[in-house]
This record gives sequence, structure tokens and C-alpha cells, in this order.
Amino acid sequence: MFLKKQISALECFLKKSALALLFLGFTTLQAQQVNSISLHDAIKVAKENNRNILRSKLEVTLSEQNIKENKELRLPEIELKGAYSRITNITEFKGGFLKDKEVTPAIPEIYEVGTTFKVPLYVGNKINNAIKIANYESQIAQIKKEKIEKDIELEVIGTYLGIYKMMELQKIIDENIKEEQNRLKEVQSLQKHGTVTKNEVLRAELQLSDRELNALTNGKNIKIALHDLKTLLQLPEQQEIAIDTTANIDQMQGLDPYDMYLSQAMQNDQMRISSQEIAVKKTELKLAKGDFYPRVHLFGGYAFNYPNYKFFPPNPYLYTLGQIGIEASFDISGLYKNKTRVEIASTRIKWQEMQSEIVKDRIQDELFKNHTQYQEIVEKFKVVDKALELANENYRIVKLKYLNQLVLITEMVDADNALLQAKYNKISTRIDAVMKHYELLRTAGMLPNEI
Repeated sequence: MFLKKQISALECFLKKSALALLFLGFTTLQAQQVNSISLHDAIKVAKENNRNILRSKLEVTLSEQNIKENKELRLPEIELKGAYSRITNITEFKGGFLKDKEVTPAIPEIYEVGTTFKVPLYVGNKINNAIKIANYESQIAQIKKEKIEKDIELEVIGTYLGIYKMMELQKIIDENIKEEQNRLKEVQSLQKHGTVTKNEVLRAELQLSDRELNALTNGKNIKIALHDLKTLLQLPEQQEIAIDTTANIDQMQGLDPYDMYLSQAMQNDQMRISSQEIAVKKTELKLAKGDFYPRVHLFGGYAFNYPNYKFFPPNPYLYTLGQIGIEASFDISGLYKNKTRVEIASTRIKWQEMQSEIVKDRIQDELFKNHTQYQEIVEKFKVVDKALELANENYRIVKLKYLNQLVLITEMVDADNALLQAKYNKISTRIDAVMKHYELLRTAGMLPNEI
């Protein structure tokens, strides 16, 4: 048994060490170096370092400490006290106001050292209900932590795939720029031979300029998105990163029936939080009703006293006195004051139940939208593939005609734009499908821990 524990501890240490080395590898790189990161590693680093996730872990710790604090209400309250004082002699006026004064000498020093305790035996079950509420809130904090982790995971996926899409677009634009540059040379050569006008040269230059502007804008957008990803991963500001475009990001599975996703979605983190919050409100009602009941405590004390003023004149001796007993109290005003608090607690239960239904409706709507949109995107695959084939064929025909001076450059530009759009649509549709699939899984509470 001891060996198994040691092996388990060693495995845990190795996993943490590997992750620490991974993060250290990012942080120790120089600013001019660029490190490529996969989607899997990006999610792992985010889960370990994202501040929202770290804050949620602290909230879980606080909720656990709150349980401990409420359990300590059952413990006895113990007080150690001491006092020292000096007193005057006792003066009596036996003949009326300030008349016939008689002074009795008193022992001038008084001191007391003692301890008292008080233990709650019954306080309307309020302590037990407070502990139950703390337990529910701890479960809510744990579920919220899981929810934040999944939200950050989805945000990382969305940012990562967005960068991936823009980088694929950049490849298409760069390839197109090279082709536009070659076309411009061809048009300039044809102009020298007098076969085309200056207008066609200008049109080719304008098309090239437009592509270069697109490349510039898209490149800046990639930098912005990479900075957003770096913030999600809490990497140093000076660290330069890039995504791994060689990795396979297409993790899509077949689309299951809507009812299967719906049954899972009714148990996702939002629904579980709503269920726990209803339980909290019901326990708060019990807590409020506790003021209708009496409170019973066990109490006691023991003290050293000097002098003994239990007798008169007092004896100049140190004495001890202890007591123990049961104390009961009942707040009669609670019979009419607490009624409103109970009504408020009952109304809050109804409000929370209504809020749970609102959350349920929102989840159903979001799930239906994601399921329908995912199905739509998948159905677009054949359409965009066919469109790319047609755009390639159209571009080939128009280019051949253009080289034979059978069409103007405007038709060549139109064919080029159509091909560029078709290429992008094919890549974009598949990346959108991957993202929508993750969104569908997230709504249904089925987003995997490992991607």
C-alpha cells in the first residue's frame, strides 16, 4: 500500500514537472525567438496559468474554509478573564441624606481570575443549516471553477482557430501576390509590344496593391490575435509565439441526434449550479424558521476571588467558586418579527426556481442553434468543394483566353477574385465546423478535458 502511494506521488510530481518545464520553456526564450505551440499545449498552459482559473481555485479554497468556520460554531466558547481593582471604605448614612455617617473599613484590593464556557445545545437547528449552506456553496464554487476552466478552454480554442484561419488566408494571399506580380510583368511586356493599353497595366497594378493591403491588414490581425492568445496563457509580454499549423486540429466526430446533446446539456455546469442555488435558498428558509424556536446552551465557570464578599463584613481570604448549568432563552418578538423574513426566504426560492427555468430555456436555445449551425456548416462541405473546382476551371479558361487576348484584364481579375474567395471558403468552412463542434460540445457539457 505504501509503495502504491509512493508511485502515485511520483507520477503526480513528474506530470507537474513536465508542465513546469513546458511553461519555463516559453518564459525563458528571448524576445526575438518564436516558439510554436500546439492547441493541446495552449489549453494545458492556460489551465495552469490563466488568472481567471487561479481566482476560481482560490474561491474553492475560501468556500472550504467557510465550511470549517461554520462547523466551529458547534465548539464551546471559552473565555479566560481577570480583574484587579481597589475600593474605598464603605460609608453609610444612617440619619438620612449625608447625616449620621458611619464608616466601615473594607479590604482595599479586589482581584478575580477565572474562566467561563458556553456550548450551544440547540439553537433552532441554525448551525446545522449554516453548515449545509456552506457545503452547497462549496459545491457551487467547485462547479464554477470547472465552468471557468471550460470557458477558458473554449476561448483558447476559438482564438487558436481564428489565428489558424487567418494564417491560412495569409498563405492564399501570399500565393496570389506572387501570381499578381507575374501577371503585372506579363501585362507590362504586352504593353511594350503595343498589344494592351496603359489602362490594363494600371488595373493589374491596382489589383496587386489591393492584395498587398489585404496581406498587411491580415498580418496585423494575426499579431493582435496572437497577443490575445498570449494573454490567455499569461505568457510574458516580450515572449513571441506562433501556433503550430502542422498539427491536425480536425477532431470532429459524427453529429449525434439533438436529443442526445439535450439530455447531456440538462446536466451541464450551468444547470448544476442552478440546482445547487435552489438548495441554498431552501436551506436559507429553514435557517430563517430557526428564529421561531428557543435556544438552549450548556454553560459553566470557575474562578479564584479575593476577598470573600459573599459575607459581610468580607473575609480576607482567597476563595474559589464554580458553577455549571443549562440556559434556555426564547425570543418572543421573533414570533411576529421573523414572519417577514420567512416570507422573503420563501419568495427567494420561487425566484431561484424561475431563474433556473430561464437558464434551462437559454441552454436549449443555444444548443439548438449550435446543433443546427453545425449541421449547416457540414452540409456546406460539398458546396464549397464544388465551388473551388468550378473557380479553378473558370480561372484556367479565363487565363488562357487572356493570354490569347480574347478577354480584358477585368475578367481576369474577376476570375482571380473568385478563385481566391473559393480557396478561402473551403478552408474557412472546415475551421468553422471544428469551432462550432467545440461550441456544441461546450453547451452540452461534453467538452473533453484532453484535446
